[in-house]
Amino acid sequence: MAPVLEKKLSSAAGAGDTLDTTEDEEGQDLWSSILSEVSTRSRSKLPSGKNILVFGEHGSGKTTIMAKLQGTEHVKKGKGLEYLYLSVHDEDRDDLTRCNVWTLDGDLYHKGLLKFAVSASSLRDSLAVLVADMSRPWSIMESLRKWASVLRDHVDKLCIPPEEMRHMEHKIVKDFQEYTEPEDDIQGSPQKRGGGSEDEGALLPLGDNVLTHNLGIPVLVVCTKCDAISILEKEHDYREEHFDFIQSHIRRFCLQYGAGLIYTSAKEEKNLDLLYKYIVHKLYEFELNTPALVVEKDSVFIPAGWDNDKKIAILHENFTTVKVEDLFEDFIVKPPVRKLVADKEVIAEDEQVFLMKQQSLLAKQPATPTRATESPARTGTGSPRPAARPGQANVASVSPMTAVKKPDPNMKGAAANEGVLANFFNSLLSKKTGSPGSPGAAVGGGGGGGTIAGPAKKAEAGFD
Repeated sequence: MAPVLEKKLSSAAGAGDTLDTTEDEEGQDLWSSILSEVSTRSRSKLPSGKNILVFGEHGSGKTTIMAKLQGTEHVKKGKGLEYLYLSVHDEDRDDLTRCNVWTLDGDLYHKGLLKFAVSASSLRDSLAVLVADMSRPWSIMESLRKWASVLRDHVDKLCIPPEEMRHMEHKIVKDFQEYTEPEDDIQGSPQKRGGGSEDEGALLPLGDNVLTHNLGIPVLVVCTKCDAISILEKEHDYREEHFDFIQSHIRRFCLQYGAGLIYTSAKEEKNLDLLYKYIVHKLYEFELNTPALVVEKDSVFIPAGWDNDKKIAILHENFTTVKVEDLFEDFIVKPPVRKLVADKEVIAEDEQVFLMKQQSLLAKQPATPTRATESPARTGTGSPRPAARPGQANVASVSPMTAVKKPDPNMKGAAANEGVLANFFNSLLSKKTGSPGSPGAAVGGGGGGGTIAGPAKKAEAGFD
Protein backbone atom coordinates (compact mmCIF):
# COMPACT_ATOMS: atom_id res chain seq x y z
CA MET A 1 0.00 0.00 0.00
CA ALA A 2 2.84 2.40 0.62
CA PRO A 3 4.18 2.35 -2.92
CA VAL A 4 0.69 2.96 -4.32
CA LEU A 5 0.16 5.89 -1.97
CA GLU A 6 3.44 7.37 -2.92
CA LYS A 7 2.48 7.02 -6.60
CA LYS A 8 -0.82 8.85 -6.03
CA LEU A 9 0.87 11.57 -4.09
CA SER A 10 3.41 12.01 -6.79
CA SER A 11 0.63 12.15 -9.40
CA ALA A 12 -1.20 14.77 -7.40
CA ALA A 13 1.96 16.80 -7.05
CA GLY A 14 2.53 16.58 -10.78
CA ALA A 15 -1.00 17.79 -11.44
CA GLY A 16 -0.47 20.71 -9.09
CA ASP A 17 2.69 21.67 -10.91
CA THR A 18 0.81 21.50 -14.22
CA LEU A 19 -1.96 23.73 -12.82
CA ASP A 20 0.54 26.31 -11.63
CA THR A 21 2.25 26.28 -15.02
CA THR A 22 -1.08 26.88 -16.81
CA GLU A 23 -1.93 29.77 -14.53
CA ASP A 24 1.46 31.34 -15.15
CA GLU A 25 1.00 31.04 -18.92
CA GLU A 26 -2.45 32.63 -18.71
CA GLY A 27 -1.04 35.50 -16.66
CA GLN A 28 1.71 36.06 -19.16
CA ASP A 29 -0.81 36.08 -22.03
CA LEU A 30 -2.92 38.62 -20.16
CA TRP A 31 0.03 40.93 -19.63
CA SER A 32 1.09 40.50 -23.22
CA SER A 33 -2.37 41.44 -24.46
CA ILE A 34 -2.45 44.50 -22.18
CA LEU A 35 0.96 45.66 -23.32
CA SER A 36 0.03 45.04 -26.94
CA GLU A 37 -3.17 47.05 -26.55
CA VAL A 38 -1.31 49.93 -24.91
CA SER A 39 1.31 49.97 -27.62
CA THR A 40 -1.39 49.83 -30.29
CA ARG A 41 -3.23 52.76 -28.72
CA SER A 42 -0.03 54.75 -28.48
CA ARG A 43 0.60 54.17 -32.16
CA SER A 44 -3.01 54.94 -33.11
CA LYS A 45 -3.10 58.32 -31.44
CA LEU A 46 -3.79 61.29 -33.65
CA PRO A 47 -0.52 62.58 -35.07
CA SER A 48 0.56 66.12 -34.31
CA GLY A 49 2.28 68.59 -36.59
CA LYS A 50 -0.21 68.49 -39.46
CA ASN A 51 -0.38 71.70 -41.52
CA ILE A 52 -2.94 73.45 -43.70
CA LEU A 53 -1.54 76.00 -46.18
CA VAL A 54 -4.16 78.52 -47.35
CA PHE A 55 -3.70 80.66 -50.48
CA GLY A 56 -6.00 83.27 -52.02
CA GLU A 57 -6.52 86.86 -53.10
CA HIS A 58 -7.27 89.83 -50.85
CA GLY A 59 -10.91 89.75 -49.77
CA SER A 60 -11.51 86.21 -51.05
CA GLY A 61 -12.71 85.08 -47.62
CA LYS A 62 -9.85 82.70 -46.81
CA THR A 63 -9.37 84.05 -43.28
CA THR A 64 -13.11 84.07 -42.60
CA ILE A 65 -13.65 80.50 -43.76
CA MET A 66 -10.84 79.15 -41.57
CA ALA A 67 -12.04 81.15 -38.58
CA LYS A 68 -15.48 79.58 -39.05
CA LEU A 69 -13.89 76.12 -38.94
CA GLN A 70 -12.15 77.14 -35.73
CA GLY A 71 -15.44 78.31 -34.25
CA THR A 72 -14.45 81.97 -33.99
CA GLU A 73 -17.06 84.59 -34.81
CA HIS A 74 -14.85 87.69 -34.66
CA VAL A 75 -12.29 87.49 -37.45
CA LYS A 76 -8.98 89.24 -36.84
CA LYS A 77 -7.21 89.71 -40.14
CA GLY A 78 -3.46 89.96 -40.08
CA LYS A 79 -0.80 90.70 -42.65
CA GLY A 80 1.99 88.62 -44.08
CA LEU A 81 1.47 85.13 -42.67
CA GLU A 82 -1.45 84.43 -40.33
CA TYR A 83 -1.58 81.49 -37.95
CA LEU A 84 -4.38 79.69 -36.15
CA TYR A 85 -5.13 76.08 -35.28
CA LEU A 86 -8.05 73.70 -35.55
CA SER A 87 -8.95 71.36 -32.71
CA VAL A 88 -9.34 67.84 -34.10
CA HIS A 89 -11.19 65.37 -31.87
CA ASP A 90 -11.36 61.64 -32.47
CA GLU A 91 -14.48 60.42 -30.67
CA ASP A 92 -13.72 56.72 -31.22
CA ARG A 93 -10.31 56.96 -29.59
CA ASP A 94 -11.21 59.89 -27.34
CA ASP A 95 -8.12 61.70 -28.54
CA LEU A 96 -7.54 65.38 -29.26
CA THR A 97 -4.89 67.14 -31.29
CA ARG A 98 -4.21 70.45 -33.02
CA CYS A 99 -3.89 71.12 -36.71
CA ASN A 100 -1.83 74.16 -37.74
CA VAL A 101 -3.37 76.58 -40.25
CA TRP A 102 -1.09 78.99 -42.13
CA THR A 103 -2.77 81.65 -44.26
CA LEU A 104 -0.57 83.54 -46.70
CA ASP A 105 -1.26 87.19 -47.47
CA GLY A 106 -2.89 87.99 -50.81
CA ASP A 107 0.15 90.06 -51.83
CA LEU A 108 2.85 88.10 -53.66
CA TYR A 109 5.43 90.18 -51.83
CA HIS A 110 4.95 87.94 -48.77
CA LYS A 111 5.37 84.56 -50.51
CA GLY A 112 8.84 84.22 -49.02
CA LEU A 113 7.23 83.72 -45.60
CA LEU A 114 6.18 80.20 -46.61
CA LYS A 115 9.52 78.92 -45.36
CA PHE A 116 8.29 79.55 -41.81
CA ALA A 117 5.11 77.56 -42.39
CA VAL A 118 6.38 74.40 -44.07
CA SER A 119 9.80 72.84 -44.46
CA ALA A 120 11.17 69.82 -46.28
CA SER A 121 10.49 67.61 -43.26
CA SER A 122 6.91 68.83 -42.68
CA LEU A 123 5.75 68.94 -46.31
CA ARG A 124 4.50 65.34 -46.28
CA ASP A 125 2.15 66.26 -43.41
CA SER A 126 0.61 69.24 -45.20
CA LEU A 127 -2.54 70.02 -47.16
CA ALA A 128 -2.79 72.93 -49.62
CA VAL A 129 -6.05 74.92 -49.88
CA LEU A 130 -6.52 77.24 -52.87
CA VAL A 131 -9.34 79.74 -52.25
CA ALA A 132 -11.36 81.24 -55.13
CA ASP A 133 -13.90 84.04 -54.77
CA MET A 134 -17.23 83.21 -56.45
CA SER A 135 -18.45 86.80 -56.07
CA ARG A 136 -15.74 87.74 -58.60
CA PRO A 137 -15.87 84.78 -61.00
CA TRP A 138 -13.89 86.56 -63.72
CA SER A 139 -10.76 86.33 -61.51
CA ILE A 140 -11.11 82.69 -60.42
CA MET A 141 -8.87 80.95 -62.94
CA GLU A 142 -6.16 83.61 -62.84
CA SER A 143 -6.09 83.38 -59.05
CA LEU A 144 -5.91 79.57 -59.01
CA ARG A 145 -3.09 79.48 -61.54
CA LYS A 146 -1.13 82.17 -59.71
CA TRP A 147 -1.25 80.59 -56.25
CA ALA A 148 -0.67 77.08 -57.58
CA SER A 149 2.48 78.40 -59.22
CA VAL A 150 3.59 79.95 -55.91
CA LEU A 151 3.12 76.59 -54.19
CA ARG A 152 5.02 74.71 -56.91
CA ASP A 153 7.95 77.12 -56.69
CA HIS A 154 8.12 76.71 -52.91
CA VAL A 155 8.08 72.91 -53.14
CA ASP A 156 10.90 73.03 -55.69
CA LYS A 157 12.97 75.27 -53.39
CA LEU A 158 12.70 72.75 -50.53
CA CYS A 159 15.04 70.39 -52.43
CA ILE A 160 13.40 67.20 -51.16
CA PRO A 161 15.41 64.05 -51.96
CA PRO A 162 14.19 62.47 -55.22
CA GLU A 163 13.43 59.10 -53.63
CA GLU A 164 11.25 60.67 -50.93
CA MET A 165 9.50 62.91 -53.46
CA ARG A 166 8.69 59.92 -55.67
CA HIS A 167 7.22 58.14 -52.68
CA MET A 168 4.99 61.16 -51.88
CA GLU A 169 3.88 61.48 -55.50
CA HIS A 170 3.12 57.78 -55.68
CA LYS A 171 0.87 58.06 -52.62
CA ILE A 172 -1.10 60.92 -54.19
CA VAL A 173 -1.62 58.90 -57.38
CA LYS A 174 -2.67 55.83 -55.45
CA ASP A 175 -5.17 57.73 -53.30
CA PHE A 176 -6.60 59.35 -56.41
CA GLN A 177 -7.07 56.06 -58.25
CA GLU A 178 -8.36 54.06 -55.30
CA TYR A 179 -11.17 56.44 -54.44
CA THR A 180 -14.52 54.72 -54.00
CA GLU A 181 -17.98 56.10 -53.43
CA PRO A 182 -19.28 55.73 -49.84
CA GLU A 183 -22.34 53.84 -51.14
CA ASP A 184 -20.07 51.17 -52.58
CA ASP A 185 -18.42 50.64 -49.21
CA ILE A 186 -21.79 50.35 -47.47
CA GLN A 187 -22.97 47.74 -49.97
CA GLY A 188 -19.84 45.74 -49.33
CA SER A 189 -18.44 46.02 -52.84
CA PRO A 190 -15.37 48.26 -52.60
CA GLN A 191 -14.10 48.77 -56.13
CA LYS A 192 -10.40 48.88 -55.42
CA ARG A 193 -8.36 49.41 -58.55
CA GLY A 194 -5.40 47.58 -57.09
CA GLY A 195 -6.88 44.23 -58.10
CA GLY A 196 -6.08 42.24 -54.96
CA SER A 197 -3.12 41.64 -52.69
CA GLU A 198 -0.89 40.43 -55.51
CA ASP A 199 -1.38 43.63 -57.53
CA GLU A 200 -1.53 45.93 -54.51
CA GLY A 201 1.15 48.21 -55.91
CA ALA A 202 -0.16 48.23 -59.50
CA LEU A 203 -2.02 51.37 -60.61
CA LEU A 204 -4.04 52.03 -63.72
CA PRO A 205 -2.68 54.70 -66.03
CA LEU A 206 -3.96 58.23 -65.53
CA GLY A 207 -5.74 60.35 -68.11
CA ASP A 208 -4.02 62.87 -70.31
CA ASN A 209 -4.83 65.86 -68.10
CA VAL A 210 -4.83 64.12 -64.72
CA LEU A 211 -2.11 64.88 -62.14
CA THR A 212 0.14 66.60 -64.63
CA HIS A 213 1.27 68.76 -61.67
CA ASN A 214 1.81 66.34 -58.79
CA LEU A 215 3.05 68.27 -55.74
CA GLY A 216 3.30 65.25 -53.47
CA ILE A 217 0.66 66.66 -51.09
CA PRO A 218 -3.15 66.72 -51.29
CA VAL A 219 -4.70 69.88 -52.75
CA LEU A 220 -8.20 71.26 -52.18
CA VAL A 221 -9.91 74.08 -54.12
CA VAL A 222 -12.45 75.99 -52.03
CA CYS A 223 -14.86 78.39 -53.75
CA THR A 224 -16.08 80.91 -51.20
CA LYS A 225 -19.06 83.35 -51.21
CA CYS A 226 -21.24 81.04 -53.29
CA ASP A 227 -24.27 82.92 -51.96
CA ALA A 228 -23.32 85.58 -54.54
CA ILE A 229 -24.55 83.33 -57.36
CA SER A 230 -28.05 84.78 -57.02
CA ILE A 231 -26.60 88.31 -57.19
CA LEU A 232 -24.71 87.43 -60.38
CA GLU A 233 -27.96 86.22 -61.92
CA LYS A 234 -29.85 89.42 -61.08
CA GLU A 235 -27.25 92.12 -61.62
CA HIS A 236 -25.01 90.63 -64.34
CA ASP A 237 -27.51 88.40 -66.15
CA TYR A 238 -25.60 85.16 -65.47
CA ARG A 239 -27.34 82.00 -66.67
CA GLU A 240 -26.87 78.29 -66.08
CA GLU A 241 -24.46 78.24 -68.99
CA HIS A 242 -22.13 80.68 -67.22
CA PHE A 243 -21.97 78.63 -64.03
CA ASP A 244 -21.48 75.38 -65.94
CA PHE A 245 -18.65 77.00 -67.89
CA ILE A 246 -17.01 78.19 -64.65
CA GLN A 247 -17.39 74.79 -63.01
CA SER A 248 -15.96 73.04 -66.07
CA HIS A 249 -12.77 75.11 -66.00
CA ILE A 250 -12.32 74.69 -62.24
CA ARG A 251 -12.81 70.92 -62.41
CA ARG A 252 -10.30 70.55 -65.24
CA PHE A 253 -7.84 72.57 -63.18
CA CYS A 254 -8.46 70.25 -60.22
CA LEU A 255 -7.71 67.21 -62.35
CA GLN A 256 -4.26 68.60 -63.17
CA TYR A 257 -3.37 68.76 -59.46
CA GLY A 258 -5.46 65.81 -58.30
CA ALA A 259 -7.40 68.24 -56.11
CA GLY A 260 -10.81 68.10 -54.51
CA LEU A 261 -13.41 70.85 -55.01
CA ILE A 262 -16.00 72.27 -52.65
CA TYR A 263 -18.33 75.29 -52.86
CA THR A 264 -18.90 77.08 -49.54
CA SER A 265 -20.63 80.12 -48.07
CA ALA A 266 -19.62 81.52 -44.69
CA LYS A 267 -22.60 83.88 -44.75
CA GLU A 268 -25.11 81.05 -45.09
CA GLU A 269 -22.81 78.50 -43.37
CA LYS A 270 -23.11 76.19 -46.35
CA ASN A 271 -20.81 73.16 -46.63
CA LEU A 272 -18.62 74.30 -43.71
CA ASP A 273 -19.08 71.00 -41.85
CA LEU A 274 -18.34 69.12 -45.04
CA LEU A 275 -15.18 71.16 -45.55
CA TYR A 276 -13.96 70.24 -42.06
CA LYS A 277 -14.75 66.55 -42.57
CA TYR A 278 -12.88 66.44 -45.87
CA ILE A 279 -9.81 68.15 -44.38
CA VAL A 280 -9.54 65.72 -41.48
CA HIS A 281 -10.23 62.88 -43.91
CA LYS A 282 -7.21 63.80 -46.03
CA LEU A 283 -4.88 64.64 -43.14
CA TYR A 284 -5.93 62.11 -40.45
CA GLU A 285 -7.66 59.45 -42.62
CA PHE A 286 -11.03 59.92 -40.93
CA GLU A 287 -13.91 58.12 -42.60
CA LEU A 288 -15.87 60.25 -45.10
CA ASN A 289 -19.43 59.14 -45.89
CA THR A 290 -20.45 62.05 -48.12
CA PRO A 291 -20.65 61.28 -51.85
CA ALA A 292 -19.97 63.75 -54.64
CA LEU A 293 -22.54 66.57 -55.01
CA VAL A 294 -22.99 68.10 -58.46
CA VAL A 295 -26.73 68.86 -58.67
CA GLU A 296 -26.94 72.24 -56.89
CA LYS A 297 -24.78 74.89 -58.53
CA ASP A 298 -24.03 76.65 -55.22
CA SER A 299 -23.07 73.57 -53.15
CA VAL A 300 -20.79 71.48 -55.37
CA PHE A 301 -18.56 68.88 -53.73
CA ILE A 302 -16.15 66.72 -55.75
CA PRO A 303 -13.63 64.64 -53.77
CA ALA A 304 -10.25 63.90 -55.28
CA GLY A 305 -10.38 60.79 -57.44
CA TRP A 306 -14.09 60.95 -58.32
CA ASP A 307 -13.93 63.21 -61.35
CA ASN A 308 -12.80 62.56 -64.91
CA ASP A 309 -13.18 64.05 -68.39
CA LYS A 310 -16.37 62.12 -69.18
CA LYS A 311 -18.16 63.47 -66.11
CA ILE A 312 -17.06 67.01 -66.90
CA ALA A 313 -18.35 66.60 -70.46
CA ILE A 314 -21.90 66.40 -69.07
CA LEU A 315 -21.67 70.12 -68.33
CA HIS A 316 -20.77 70.84 -71.95
CA GLU A 317 -24.11 69.52 -73.19
CA ASN A 318 -25.81 72.71 -72.00
CA PHE A 319 -23.47 75.05 -73.88
CA THR A 320 -25.25 77.10 -76.57
CA THR A 321 -23.37 80.40 -76.91
CA VAL A 322 -19.93 79.21 -75.85
CA LYS A 323 -17.56 76.40 -76.78
CA VAL A 324 -15.48 74.17 -74.55
CA GLU A 325 -12.21 75.40 -76.00
CA ASP A 326 -13.06 79.09 -75.52
CA LEU A 327 -10.87 81.03 -73.14
CA PHE A 328 -12.24 81.60 -69.68
CA GLU A 329 -11.66 85.36 -69.73
CA ASP A 330 -13.42 85.73 -73.10
CA PHE A 331 -16.75 84.46 -71.79
CA ILE A 332 -16.60 85.37 -68.09
CA VAL A 333 -15.86 89.05 -68.62
CA LYS A 334 -15.20 91.52 -65.84
CA PRO A 335 -18.00 94.13 -65.81
CA PRO A 336 -17.08 97.79 -66.31
CA VAL A 337 -16.47 99.80 -63.18
CA ARG A 338 -19.31 102.24 -62.57
CA LYS A 339 -18.76 105.29 -60.44
CA LEU A 340 -21.50 105.61 -57.89
CA VAL A 341 -22.11 109.31 -57.19
CA ALA A 342 -24.74 108.46 -54.63
CA ASP A 343 -22.12 106.97 -52.37
CA LYS A 344 -20.53 110.40 -51.86
CA GLU A 345 -21.49 111.94 -48.56
CA VAL A 346 -23.40 115.22 -48.85
CA ILE A 347 -23.24 117.62 -45.89
CA ALA A 348 -25.99 120.22 -45.61
CA GLU A 349 -24.87 123.85 -45.33
CA ASP A 350 -25.76 125.86 -42.27
CA GLU A 351 -29.03 127.74 -42.72
CA GLN A 352 -27.72 131.16 -41.68
CA VAL A 353 -24.67 130.87 -43.94
CA PHE A 354 -26.91 129.96 -46.87
CA LEU A 355 -29.20 132.96 -46.26
CA MET A 356 -26.25 135.36 -45.99
CA LYS A 357 -24.93 134.14 -49.35
CA GLN A 358 -28.30 134.67 -50.97
CA GLN A 359 -28.51 138.18 -49.49
CA SER A 360 -25.13 139.11 -50.91
CA LEU A 361 -26.13 137.81 -54.36
CA LEU A 362 -29.33 139.84 -54.32
CA ALA A 363 -27.43 142.98 -53.31
CA LYS A 364 -25.12 142.64 -56.35
CA GLN A 365 -28.02 142.42 -58.85
CA PRO A 366 -29.18 145.77 -60.51
CA ALA A 367 -32.47 147.24 -59.30
CA THR A 368 -35.48 146.58 -61.58
CA PRO A 369 -37.65 149.68 -62.33
CA THR A 370 -41.27 149.45 -61.19
CA ARG A 371 -44.47 150.96 -62.60
CA ALA A 372 -44.49 153.71 -59.96
CA THR A 373 -41.04 154.92 -60.99
CA GLU A 374 -41.69 154.69 -64.74
CA SER A 375 -44.93 156.70 -64.84
CA PRO A 376 -43.65 160.10 -63.66
CA ALA A 377 -40.63 159.92 -65.94
CA ARG A 378 -42.70 159.31 -69.03
CA THR A 379 -45.18 162.01 -68.00
CA GLY A 380 -42.42 164.56 -67.53
CA THR A 381 -41.11 164.04 -71.05
CA GLY A 382 -44.34 165.17 -72.69
CA SER A 383 -44.68 168.45 -74.56
CA PRO A 384 -45.19 171.58 -72.40
CA ARG A 385 -48.74 172.84 -72.16
CA PRO A 386 -49.66 176.52 -72.57
CA ALA A 387 -51.36 177.61 -69.38
CA ALA A 388 -53.15 180.72 -70.95
CA ARG A 389 -56.66 179.22 -70.95
CA PRO A 390 -58.15 177.08 -68.21
CA GLY A 391 -60.12 175.03 -70.76
CA GLN A 392 -56.96 173.62 -72.24
CA ALA A 393 -55.76 172.63 -68.84
CA ASN A 394 -59.02 170.84 -68.28
CA VAL A 395 -58.63 168.91 -71.51
CA ALA A 396 -55.11 167.92 -70.63
CA SER A 397 -56.16 166.74 -67.22
CA VAL A 398 -59.05 164.76 -68.65
CA SER A 399 -57.12 163.12 -71.48
CA PRO A 400 -54.61 160.53 -70.13
CA MET A 401 -52.67 160.19 -73.39
CA THR A 402 -49.42 161.33 -71.81
CA ALA A 403 -49.55 158.38 -69.38
CA VAL A 404 -50.28 155.72 -71.99
CA LYS A 405 -47.66 152.92 -72.06
CA LYS A 406 -47.02 149.88 -74.16
CA PRO A 407 -48.18 146.67 -72.50
CA ASP A 408 -45.45 144.76 -70.79
CA PRO A 409 -44.84 141.45 -72.69
CA ASN A 410 -44.19 139.80 -69.33
CA MET A 411 -47.61 140.82 -68.08
CA LYS A 412 -49.97 137.89 -67.68
CA GLY A 413 -53.60 137.21 -66.92
CA ALA A 414 -55.69 140.07 -65.50
CA ALA A 415 -52.89 142.65 -65.77
CA ALA A 416 -52.70 142.13 -69.55
CA ASN A 417 -56.49 142.47 -69.87
CA GLU A 418 -56.43 145.75 -67.94
CA GLY A 419 -53.86 147.14 -70.38
CA VAL A 420 -56.07 146.29 -73.35
CA LEU A 421 -59.07 148.01 -71.78
CA ALA A 422 -57.02 151.13 -70.97
CA ASN A 423 -55.85 151.27 -74.59
CA PHE A 424 -59.44 151.03 -75.82
CA PHE A 425 -60.74 153.87 -73.67
CA ASN A 426 -57.73 156.05 -74.46
CA SER A 427 -58.39 155.64 -78.19
CA LEU A 428 -62.00 156.74 -77.65
CA LEU A 429 -60.88 159.80 -75.75
CA SER A 430 -58.38 160.73 -78.45
CA LYS A 431 -61.02 160.51 -81.20
CA LYS A 432 -63.45 162.62 -79.17
CA THR A 433 -60.92 165.36 -78.44
CA GLY A 434 -59.74 165.45 -82.06
CA SER A 435 -63.20 165.84 -83.68
CA PRO A 436 -64.24 169.22 -85.35
CA GLY A 437 -66.08 171.72 -83.18
CA SER A 438 -64.78 170.27 -79.96
CA PRO A 439 -63.08 172.46 -77.42
CA GLY A 440 -59.84 170.59 -77.96
CA ALA A 441 -59.83 171.35 -81.66
CA ALA A 442 -60.45 175.06 -81.12
CA VAL A 443 -57.69 175.31 -78.64
CA GLY A 444 -55.30 173.25 -80.76
CA GLY A 445 -55.77 175.35 -83.87
CA GLY A 446 -52.68 177.41 -83.07
CA GLY A 447 -50.52 174.31 -82.85
CA GLY A 448 -51.61 173.13 -79.44
CA GLY A 449 -53.81 170.47 -81.02
CA GLY A 450 -50.76 168.91 -82.61
CA THR A 451 -49.34 168.45 -79.22
CA ILE A 452 -52.36 166.41 -78.20
CA ALA A 453 -52.85 164.53 -81.46
CA GLY A 454 -49.18 163.51 -81.74
CA PRO A 455 -49.12 161.32 -78.68
CA ALA A 456 -52.46 159.83 -79.56
CA LYS A 457 -51.15 158.62 -82.93
CA LYS A 458 -48.08 157.18 -81.28
CA ALA A 459 -50.24 155.35 -78.78
CA GLU A 460 -52.46 153.88 -81.49
CA ALA A 461 -49.49 152.87 -83.57
CA GLY A 462 -47.93 151.17 -80.57
CA PHE A 463 -50.99 149.13 -79.59
CA ASP A 464 -52.33 148.13 -83.02
